[in-house]
Amino acid sequence: MCGGKVSISALRGYTVSLADKDFLLEMHQPRWTSSWVWVGFVVSFFTLQGALGIALFWGWWWLALPAIPVLAHLMHAHLVAFHEASHGTLCPNPRVNDFFGMFIGMLSFMSLSLYRATHHSHHAYLATERDEELWPFNVPGTPRWLRCLAAGAELSLGLLYTPALFLRAFLRSGSPVQNPSVRHRIWMELAFMAAVWAAILTATAWLNGWGYFLVLFLIPALLAGSMQSTRKYIEHMGLAGSTPLSATRSIITPGPVGRLIAFSLFNEPFHGVHHKYARLPQDALPCFAGELSPTRPEELSPYPSYRVAFCEMIKTLSDPRVGPQWQTASQHCLPPAQAPQRLAAG
Repeated sequence: MCGGKVSISALRGYTVSLADKDFLLEMHQPRWTSSWVWVGFVVSFFTLQGALGIALFWGWWWLALPAIPVLAHLMHAHLVAFHEASHGTLCPNPRVNDFFGMFIGMLSFMSLSLYRATHHSHHAYLATERDEELWPFNVPGTPRWLRCLAAGAELSLGLLYTPALFLRAFLRSGSPVQNPSVRHRIWMELAFMAAVWAAILTATAWLNGWGYFLVLFLIPALLAGSMQSTRKYIEHMGLAGSTPLSATRSIITPGPVGRLIAFSLFNEPFHGVHHKYARLPQDALPCFAGELSPTRPEELSPYPSYRVAFCEMIKTLSDPRVGPQWQTASQHCLPPAQAPQRLAAG
């Protein structure tokens, strides 16, 4: 059900431009669905961590190895939940929403207030030079070697690269974060995060628990950071537009596996819908899948799987760039791989 009243299947072809405003307003109403989904992921995450810790204690490494990728995927789900919290849609209660977001951010080296303030540029100036999240790929004139180095670092060390990217936006001259009260709050969150991690690392050293820290947190977190970066690149890398359907790749995979993946990622695969309606709760995104149908030649149809979209994205990494400003600056188009894709492709 969409919002508890309308089935997703009945609205696959739904177009908001033809809908009544009451329905759109209803779909935007905050609800607790995302909160309970996230709580379920939290319980699953700590249960799996506990089981993994027991396996390590008894030396059952053969159980630990297959558990690490699952733990990493759950961490990736938490990162998407953090994104939801930044939009205020993880929980209908603003204080609880921000508490959840700060808790997730603290464990992933991210300030919720910094992410929220900077992420605004990604929606307001999608794929343009003012989009802080796509730097340096959206700035014509940036050397190719630097862009390739940045892409390699982000895809392999997203756990560290992403916080550094947002800190750059915060600390650089001309930062988009100008409000003094917001900047003060960000500094407070960063200081609190540093204190918490100092305590965690001190306790780990005191107990000589580095092996547990490595397997229970660091390795899965590094994998989760790479998953997050890879998904971000699938959503945007190499695209030459600046509108929701020309600057994003959306994924609609039919069948139970596709729905499960979308569910575990808070329906982030419906990314074009999210960029059209940034405040739409994640459980309502599939209701507007019809909004992903292209109406102009430069717009992209949804991809049938992450595999197809990934193969399309990977071709662009030899010269990673984003946004129409590159065409104006270099007088040539992006690689042919960026032609609009049809849902039936692959």
